[in-house]
Amino acid sequence: MELSKVSKKCKSDDPTENRSADNYLVKQCLQGDTHSFRQLYRCYQQRVRSILYQLCAPDCLDDLVQEVFLRAWKGLPKFRQEAKFSTWLYRIATNVAYDRRHAATQTKTKLQNLSQQTPTHQQAPDLMELHYQDLVQRGLANLSFAYRTILVLHDLEQVPQREVAQILEIPLGTVKSRLFNARAAMRKYFQQQGVQL
Repeated sequence: MELSKVSKKCKSDDPTENRSADNYLVKQCLQGDTHSFRQLYRCYQQRVRSILYQLCAPDCLDDLVQEVFLRAWKGLPKFRQEAKFSTWLYRIATNVAYDRRHAATQTKTKLQNLSQQTPTHQQAPDLMELHYQDLVQRGLANLSFAYRTILVLHDLEQVPQREVAQILEIPLGTVKSRLFNARAAMRKYFQQQGVQL
């Protein structure tokens, strides 16, 4: 498989193509090819950034993304290709987010200024869109880390429930019940804020 074909498959909607492209890039990385790792970074950094943004304070986002990919690079020799590379990488991302949250709790710092994050799209959003984005961020901040992680991965990042179970290393039934409870908590929060659902 050529590297140029891999970059096209990186953006493919076909999971089989993505998996074979990822496996090829991982094999190249294990042989010391840093260009292949850059390709994996390009493929996944936006999704990793999005997951971390939803789980952590935005003030340290760049550092956390860097930490995820540093752990991935160092851990590649341990990667078992039984699971998809993306599943393994998202597990690293949730671990980094958990570590960050744990460290923040120990030093008694709280998540702040979620609404100061600038939107990622180019056009200026309207006021209502900003209000709803802020409302969602505040609602997520009120959830426990376990509920927030499930909601971000499944509902916002559209990761299938089975893959969420693999990423978080919990049973599928637990994913379903946490997802149900997280949605109920968000619904209750929105109603308390006067949002009609």
